[in-house]
Amino acid sequence: MDRIEDWALDQGLTIVSIVIFAIIAMIALNIIVPRLVRLSTETELGGKSQVEIEKRTKTLTHVFTRTGTTLIVVMGFITILPELGVNIGPLLAGLGIAGIALGFGAQNLVKDVISGVFILTDNQYSTGDVVEVAGKTGVVEDVGLRRTVLRDLDGVVHFVPNGEIVVSSNMTQDYSRVNLDISVSYAEDLDVVMSVINEVGEELAADEDWKDVIMTPPKALRVESFGDSGIDIKILGDVQPLRQWEVTGELRRRLKRRFDEVGIEIPFPHLVLVHEAKAAGLPAAIRMAQGDDLTAPKATDPGTDRDPRRRQSGEASEGGQGEGGQ
Repeated sequence: MDRIEDWALDQGLTIVSIVIFAIIAMIALNIIVPRLVRLSTETELGGKSQVEIEKRTKTLTHVFTRTGTTLIVVMGFITILPELGVNIGPLLAGLGIAGIALGFGAQNLVKDVISGVFILTDNQYSTGDVVEVAGKTGVVEDVGLRRTVLRDLDGVVHFVPNGEIVVSSNMTQDYSRVNLDISVSYAEDLDVVMSVINEVGEELAADEDWKDVIMTPPKALRVESFGDSGIDIKILGDVQPLRQWEVTGELRRRLKRRFDEVGIEIPFPHLVLVHEAKAAGLPAAIRMAQGDDLTAPKATDPGTDRDPRRRQSGEASEGGQGEGGQ
């Protein structure tokens, strides 16, 4: 009993102190790191928008706090082991050898971590960005040293190892862009069409609900191409990150309404259905249009390869000659 009390007063208090210290360290980490990261990010991205600063701060804070928490837990565990009578010397030596062996066998893991470090330091993307990496497109939900987590439009979550990311395409860094092609009829006056498009873009940018979203009003940039049924016009405009899709949808709605008001035609395929009727009940011209050749000779008797009417007439003549001959 005395030995237990002595251990509790000696090693027990030490273990409790280590645990308390680790908890305090983790709390301090979660308080101090976000403030330091925000201060550093605001200095680094001073000319960027507040949205970009928030995304960068959130990403780095998450990485640093998670990594720091892991280190505190590991160090606390290693510190507690000797108090429990475990000799950590051989354990550390074994871990060193195992680490070397693991390093040779886990080259992909090392590659992922190194790539993750460069992704973070280069600020290629942050949490909340819409990116395309390794053939997958979606919103970045998490960026870590080992992998990037994306959620696509269907709600599917993709875990992409950072080592597989060769090219990353960020669609929402700093600003996004409305990129719309709209087709009009060949009969339309293009100067009038482009003027109407620019008017609609200016009205949208001045709208109370959209003026804080649109950075540069959408404008008709050029005649993009000559299509099969219409002329395509390119429209471009800069908007706040992640807002390009809703602005594009609203722009389409307003353009359709204005085109209807001023009489500008948007070409679309037409399908004409013709119900087939009985040929006997149709005029000759319609039957000819359907493929009936009214000038073709009548069907012949398969047995004689002659017109049946001619055959009947011929037989009558032959019969008459026979009777006359008799």
